[in-house]
Amino acid sequence: MKTKNLKIILLLIVLIPYMGLSQIAYQPVSNKNVSFGSYGRVGVDWSFVNGGSIGRRLNLNNMGSIGGRLEEQDYLELAPVLHFKPFKENDPTMINVQLRFAVYSRSLSLFGNSSTSSLGGLTLALPEIFAEARNINNSGVNVWIGSRLYRGPDVHIADYFYFNDHSGQGFGIELRNTRFCTIFVSSTDTSSNLPPYFYLNFQTGTPGLALRQRVVFNLEHDIVFSEKQTLTLLGEFHRMGDADSPVEISPYAGDSTVVLNYPSDFGYVFGVQHVSVLGELGSGQYNRIALRYGARIANGGDGGISKTSFTFGAPNLDEMNFKNAYSISLVDEVFLNLSENNAFNGYLIFTKSKGGAETDGLAETYFGREVYNSKKDFTIGFRDTHFFTDKFHVIGELHYSNRKDGTDEPYAMTKLSLAPTFVPAGQKSAWARPQLRFVASLARYNNAAKENLYSPYLGFTGPKQWGYYFGVKAEWWLWE
Repeated sequence: MKTKNLKIILLLIVLIPYMGLSQIAYQPVSNKNVSFGSYGRVGVDWSFVNGGSIGRRLNLNNMGSIGGRLEEQDYLELAPVLHFKPFKENDPTMINVQLRFAVYSRSLSLFGNSSTSSLGGLTLALPEIFAEARNINNSGVNVWIGSRLYRGPDVHIADYFYFNDHSGQGFGIELRNTRFCTIFVSSTDTSSNLPPYFYLNFQTGTPGLALRQRVVFNLEHDIVFSEKQTLTLLGEFHRMGDADSPVEISPYAGDSTVVLNYPSDFGYVFGVQHVSVLGELGSGQYNRIALRYGARIANGGDGGISKTSFTFGAPNLDEMNFKNAYSISLVDEVFLNLSENNAFNGYLIFTKSKGGAETDGLAETYFGREVYNSKKDFTIGFRDTHFFTDKFHVIGELHYSNRKDGTDEPYAMTKLSLAPTFVPAGQKSAWARPQLRFVASLARYNNAAKENLYSPYLGFTGPKQWGYYFGVKAEWWLWE
C-alpha cells in the first residue's frame, strides 16, 4: 500500500507542472518590460442605393480623409514596445524597441468577412520597427534606428499629418530642441506615376530591374518663446542617385518619351510652424499654423498625404528633370473648449502644386503616362462636440472642399455629418476613447464633380447632386 501511494505521489509531482499549462497559457501577460498600444476602427456602413449597398466615402477624389474621416473603413494597429534597463542602476538612459503591425483591406471588404487570402482582402504591414535610446547618460540626446512613423501632430478630424511627416526607414538623432533624421525611400512599384525608384539596367546587355533609392535629410529646430509660444523651423534635402548607365529610351514601348534610365535629381523643402497654447496651460486648447514650400522632386503632398517625397506632376522631358516643380502648403488648426459641455475643432488646408513640365494640364511622365501637372485644393472644416452627459456625446461636422486639377473646372463638395456617440468610459472630452457612433452624412456636389464622378460615392452611384452615408462605427486608441 505504501509503495502504491509513493508511486501516485511521484506521478503527481511529474504531471502537476503540465496540468497547469492550460491555465497558464490563458492568463494575461503582465511585465514591466513590455507595454502595448493599439489604434483601430471597425463598423458597418451603407447607402440607400441599388437596394442598399456598402457605403462609399463622400469626399472628393484625391483628397483621402481631407473633408471628414467619419466614413473611413476598418483599420487596426497593434504596437508592442519592449523596454530594456541599463546595466547600471543609476543610468537614466531609456531603451525601447517598438513594433507596429497594421491591418487593412485593399477593397471594401469588412474585417469579419475577409482574410489575407481573399481577393482584395486583408493586407498586413509593418510601418514601425525601430530601436531607440533616450536621454543617453542624462545628456538629453536621443538616437533611433529603423522604420518609424516619425511625424508631428495631425488634423485629427481630417486624419491629415501635415508639415513634418518624415515616416520611413532610416535613423535619427535628437538634442533638446533640434531633430535630425535621414530617410531612405525605395520601391519597385512599376505602376506608380511618381519619379520611379527603379530603372532598367542595360549595362549587361540584358534588360533587368534594378532598385534606385531616394535619400531624404530632415532637420527641425524649435524656438521656444514662452510656455505658450513655439516656432518650429523645417528643412529637407532630397537626392535621387545616378543610374548605372546612360539614359536609355525604351525600344519596346513604341513611344520615344519613355525613359528607362533617367538622370539623377534633387529637391529641397523649407517650412515654418507656429504653435500657440490658448487659455490656461494644460487646458488642451491650441492654434497651430504651418507654411511649407517644396521644390523640384520634393514637391509632394497629394491624395490626403503630406509626404514631400511623393513627387507631384510630370518632369520636363527636354531637360529630364523637375527643375521648375514646386508646392506650397498652408494648414491652420484650432481647438477650443467653449464650455464644460462643448468642444470645437476647426481647420483650413490649402495646397498648390506644379510639376516640372511647362503645361498646367496633362503631361507625360518618364514612363509616357499622362498625369496632371498642376493642382490646387482647398478645404475648410469644423467639428463641434456637445457633451450631454459623461457617456453620451453628439458630434456635428461641416466640411467644404474644392479641388482643381490642371485646367479642368473645379470640383466642389459640401458635407454635413451628425454622429450621436456613446463613450462607455464616461469622460467629457473630445479625445475620450473608445467611441461607439452612429454616423449620418449628407453631401452636395457641384456640377463638375457630379458629371465627372469625382468621388468614391459618385463612382459607385453615377452622376448625382447629393450623396448619402449611414454607418455604425467604433474607434479606439490605447497607449501606455
